[in-house]
Amino acid sequence: MGGVDGNYKAVIAMVVLQCITAGVTLFSKVALSQGMSPLVFVVYRQSFATIIMAPLAFFSKWRNPHKTSLGLRSFSLILLTSIIGVTANNNTYFEGLNLSSSTIATAMLNLIPAITFIMAAVVGLEKINPRSFRSISKIIGTIICISGGICMALVKGPALFKNTKLVQFPSKKSISMTMSFGEGSNLPLGCLLLFINCCCNSFWIVMQVPISEACPDHLYTTFWMFFLSSIQSSICTFLIDRNPKAWPLHSVLELGSCLFAAIGEAISFFIQVWCTCKTGPVFSVMFTPLSTVMATIIAILFTDQILYVGSLAGAFAVILGLYLVLWGKAKDLKEHKRYNDEHSDGANCRGDLEKPLLL
Repeated sequence: MGGVDGNYKAVIAMVVLQCITAGVTLFSKVALSQGMSPLVFVVYRQSFATIIMAPLAFFSKWRNPHKTSLGLRSFSLILLTSIIGVTANNNTYFEGLNLSSSTIATAMLNLIPAITFIMAAVVGLEKINPRSFRSISKIIGTIICISGGICMALVKGPALFKNTKLVQFPSKKSISMTMSFGEGSNLPLGCLLLFINCCCNSFWIVMQVPISEACPDHLYTTFWMFFLSSIQSSICTFLIDRNPKAWPLHSVLELGSCLFAAIGEAISFFIQVWCTCKTGPVFSVMFTPLSTVMATIIAILFTDQILYVGSLAGAFAVILGLYLVLWGKAKDLKEHKRYNDEHSDGANCRGDLEKPLLL
């Protein structure tokens, strides 16, 4: 992706990804509110996602057999990433979501860009030049994005709209679907698990660099991560939750939520890997605050959540921050277009990822 047109594709892909993330978060919260175990939910999600990815992965292997060979190094990287970046990622997220709310869960995701930047800087994938205006623009934009996303969840102020709910979801548990800050049976533990989830998520993103270099077929590597995660999640669930009554799906809503979450994960993982391969790990997570915007809008329309002035101000901050980041990235793409044309052979994402995003 050497030109600005390719950057537009990455922007569109990441916006779609954040819409999917917001939808999965809200529908998953509904399923968990029915009394479904988060551990069991993850097992079903990973199993369905594996089934969805299997035909696509093996068709990709059949079409490009030279790109899909897995050696010991590549399999070891995939195994490590599946343990931390998929299994631990999903279990901490959905358990944290169960103990808190969808708004808090999506707000905590705004920490991913900062954590990813720190990890990428530690391993040498990102560098900062304080004398570069492009670099300053992206740093400021990142800070504004993160601050805006957190502001949406934590800052209230006067209410703008009330009683806008369109649909009421039934609940077997006495958990209000208001998506309010105080929702959840153990908010501190939920926030801690969501923070661990952000670290696992950032680890997964950074690990796509060596994985894509070792095996550039994204569909094939994603399938293996889902497959290994299904086994790992099943083992964890059998060890932790030994209640056999936790496994049956009691409603179409629970089944639909699992399927939707699986489809969303399959699409999201592929988009994330592709964008990380094309633009680097930090740029691909700059859009994370958008999921907070999407989740808040959907929650206002379909639950009892109220829109406050603080939420609206945070949404504008997110948009402004994203604009600054995209402006800086566009300048980078113009600066490196000639370098990409001369050195990128398209075989893998190494050429794009070796160039610092924050110059």
